[in-house]
Amino acid sequence: MNFFLYLKNYLKERLKLEEFSPSILSIILSPNYIVRRALYKNIARLAPGFKGDILDFGCGSKPYEPLFTDAKKYIGIDIKSSGHNHKDSKVDFFYDGKSMPFADNSFDCVVCFEVLEHVFNIDDVCSEIARVLKPNGLFLATIPFVWEEHEVPYDFARYTSYGIRHTLTKNNFHVIEIIKSTTSVLAIGQLFINYISQNTLPQKRYMVHIFRFLIIFPLNSLTLIENIILPKQYSLYCTNIILSKNSKPVS
Repeated sequence: MNFFLYLKNYLKERLKLEEFSPSILSIILSPNYIVRRALYKNIARLAPGFKGDILDFGCGSKPYEPLFTDAKKYIGIDIKSSGHNHKDSKVDFFYDGKSMPFADNSFDCVVCFEVLEHVFNIDDVCSEIARVLKPNGLFLATIPFVWEEHEVPYDFARYTSYGIRHTLTKNNFHVIEIIKSTTSVLAIGQLFINYISQNTLPQKRYMVHIFRFLIIFPLNSLTLIENIILPKQYSLYCTNIILSKNSKPVS
């Protein structure tokens, strides 16, 4: 009995870890494997450039903190009223929606993962991020382009690569790089897998993993194979990954 309890708890924790840092196991079990794997790979590639004091804006559970191994401090801030509860959150400070409780130029870097689509006053938020970020400090943000509504009713916007570039530029950020996380084939496949998962998932909990193995695993695999075979096209994609730096004058 103790062994089965241990195994159950291990699998539960493993699946929680796989949610944001998916391994090969997630191809079998996760309907979000394609989008989450693309996010993780790109954040992991950029993370070594982030050093010193780092602020995670909209941190939630700080799922990508382990990637920022050169951080001197890794501080998380979030808002109390959001589309998800804070049961598993690792929030150090709460944001009142107007000003963050930090002095000007407090951080060397700021990161913000899948948050800005939930921000109605994005110009005010970008301005506040620029305030607490040092001149020439790095800002890494990810924001969906193609995704269903989520964390409702706090889901306000989708941005093209041109739209988010314009928004950041007018708020004193110099955009260094914008990465489109997936090809069009992967984006279409991911949306279809989401649809199947959300509308045909068994009601009985013990059947869920069997369903995912029989349905989600083949769909994930087929989408990955199609992406190898078919021509690459990037006008439709899941997520913008934007690396920029604060271009405000040095005081």
